[in-house]
Amino acid sequence: MNDPDLTALACLPGMSPHRLRHLLRHHAPADAWERLRVGAPLSAMTERHISPDGLVALQSQAAVASVHEAVDRCREAGIAVVDARDHGWPSVFESDPEAPAALFVRGDLTSLSARRVGIVGTRNATAAGRASAHELGRDLACAGITVVSGLARGIDGAAHNGVRSATDPGPAGASRGVGRAAAVVGSGLDVPYPLRHRDLWDWVGHAGLLISEHAPGVTPEPWHFPLRNRVIAALSEVLVVVESRESGGSLITARLALDLGVEVMVVPGSTHSRASAGTNQLLFDGAGIARSADDVLGLLGLDHSRQQSVASELRPPPTGTQAAVLEACEERPSTLDMIVAATGCSVLDVALAAARLEQAGWLLEAGGWFEPATSRLRWS
Repeated sequence: MNDPDLTALACLPGMSPHRLRHLLRHHAPADAWERLRVGAPLSAMTERHISPDGLVALQSQAAVASVHEAVDRCREAGIAVVDARDHGWPSVFESDPEAPAALFVRGDLTSLSARRVGIVGTRNATAAGRASAHELGRDLACAGITVVSGLARGIDGAAHNGVRSATDPGPAGASRGVGRAAAVVGSGLDVPYPLRHRDLWDWVGHAGLLISEHAPGVTPEPWHFPLRNRVIAALSEVLVVVESRESGGSLITARLALDLGVEVMVVPGSTHSRASAGTNQLLFDGAGIARSADDVLGLLGLDHSRQQSVASELRPPPTGTQAAVLEACEERPSTLDMIVAATGCSVLDVALAAARLEQAGWLLEAGGWFEPATSRLRWS
């Protein structure tokens, strides 16, 4: 639909998601725009939720703003402004009193019409955590699921890279998957954040859907991300937390999901790893275990007849000293000295085994510390 008045309202510099929600709860977009533009009173209920100073700022901005300029700016950036009148607007928002009144989107809004799974986790993810998120995103996409995340570094980006790998041409030239990525971000859709994800950001906007509550040009601010997390939770039918520390955005998203009645699942991790402290607490509190995409699909009530994961393509597991070295590193990132102490093997045997495991892709070494580089997901 791309209502010009809605676009102009949402693009006002002083229009926060909170203000827009309460404004449109009692006024149609055209009426709200005209009242702000000429300084006419708003409904009493609206003015209860917008401070006098905030209202004066919005009126001053609307008096000099141009509807056409706002529309042209969004159109040039490939961005649409949608609300409940648009086909594809998520029905989950209908019963949520804190749902966005409007969203800025780039891509295909019908991506949200598919079954949806959120994948979130820490920015400071381990190599194994990133591999797990990548595998989960890929396998869910192969099953036709839209994967929702926040495009943050770490787990979020790994999950969406997994979706992208599922849609790359397979050996016969055909796409392996039909699922898509839907990313909810905390800045304007023309302000990629983090910058390292610019390419992934552009891919999601082309092949899936980018979503924001913020107008073009808006930079990321700390207070934007709890709002983003709530939208991620609301759009998810199941939320999977891959890694989380004792506190952080992914735990906030999990709590919001539980408040909204969304099932929360967790990829379990080592009890010795800080990156798994939050997820293990969620497990203790009763969250479900996600051992593979099969577990998630089963919770969605979908056919989850087991297929071989691409990540485990019949690669034989390590044996002997290599198996002992890998097991020692699964508890926590370890130096050679730590692995020697844990395994009782000689320094030479441990060094050779670690080198071969790294060459084969089982271990990752950084600064003398070794950690597993493969997914924690298992296909039973």
